[in-house]
Amino acid sequence: MNSIDEKILEKLPSPCWVLEENKLKNNLEILKNIKDKTGVNILLALKGYALWKSFDLVNQYLDGCCASGLNEALLAKEEFKKEVSTYSPAFKTIEIEQIAKISDHLTFNSNNQLEKFANIAKEINPNISLGLRVNPQISCAPVELYNPCSPTSRLGIKIEDFKEKSLALIDGLHFHALCEEDSTSLEKVLNAFESQFSKYFNKLKWVNFGGGHHITKKGYNIELLIELLNNFKAKYPHLQIYLEPGEAIGWESGVLVATVLDIVKNSNLNIAILDTSAEAHMPDTIIMPYRAEVRDAKKANILPYTYQLAGNTCLSGDIMGEYSFKEPLKVGDKIIFEDQMHYTMVKATTFNGINLPSIAILKESGTIEVIKEFGYSEFKNRLS
Repeated sequence: MNSIDEKILEKLPSPCWVLEENKLKNNLEILKNIKDKTGVNILLALKGYALWKSFDLVNQYLDGCCASGLNEALLAKEEFKKEVSTYSPAFKTIEIEQIAKISDHLTFNSNNQLEKFANIAKEINPNISLGLRVNPQISCAPVELYNPCSPTSRLGIKIEDFKEKSLALIDGLHFHALCEEDSTSLEKVLNAFESQFSKYFNKLKWVNFGGGHHITKKGYNIELLIELLNNFKAKYPHLQIYLEPGEAIGWESGVLVATVLDIVKNSNLNIAILDTSAEAHMPDTIIMPYRAEVRDAKKANILPYTYQLAGNTCLSGDIMGEYSFKEPLKVGDKIIFEDQMHYTMVKATTFNGINLPSIAILKESGTIEVIKEFGYSEFKNRLS
């Protein structure tokens, strides 16, 4: 049931991301159920969801965060205040000491990086646990852009390049080969990972199954995931298992509310120009690409009135797509884009000087709190 009604819409600035706290909590309950039944640790992937004003809720359910570098690691340490697991394709020398100081796990992408930084990290933080990312050379990623196991991938070490001497420096192995996929994909990847690297498991303390687990999506095979995790744990009881979902935390937990600024006509095409932007605020709709769902709308020409929804930038391709509505759109109407909590805020830009959307949280109590509004200073201060 949609919980954002007309009264709430009237209180919101536009455009505005709105997190629905009850939906976020439902996702977290699903993840907690998996933790309870398997004993795995689940980390929040900040690259997918980093709305830190919600961390007081999220950290009641999850074990910590996985970070992609210094800034995400700092955010995890300061605001989530639990375990920090940091991985990057390549760490900078100038940052490694600070990263090591605040990380519990530090995972390297290559033999070169491990050999360069392992001793430095251990000197800074004797309790840090080091790992290596490996490439199981199999992936079911739906789009090549998001395939970390492609033949030319820079991400992770293949079995033929793995050095046994590395085992003296590391406690764990990490693989990440999924992209919004079901547990059937994990099963294929896990079989490949196990067949290639299990001979080293007796020298390790943990394994990280990475992210891309679409656990909270309707239809996801949760029972198979639980079975895979428990079977792996039964075979290797000394290994702590980690999962790093990002989109699963924010999945369908909030929306992006925009306003129609103008309606123009080109030939037979009605175009509604909005105060948001696909290019700046919903980049995956262009990059991936995927079609964002719009509340109370359907595909073109199904309902009586069809419009192309377009962004308010100079990019000609700043277009969300064509949607049909029961009633004609008019200037001032609200357009609600569904499922805009993950991989939106973290990727959004101020291209063309367009303001970032405000951020609001719809509390379980039904109250709405606008927690951030953006303006000129955010545009100016990121430049020089």
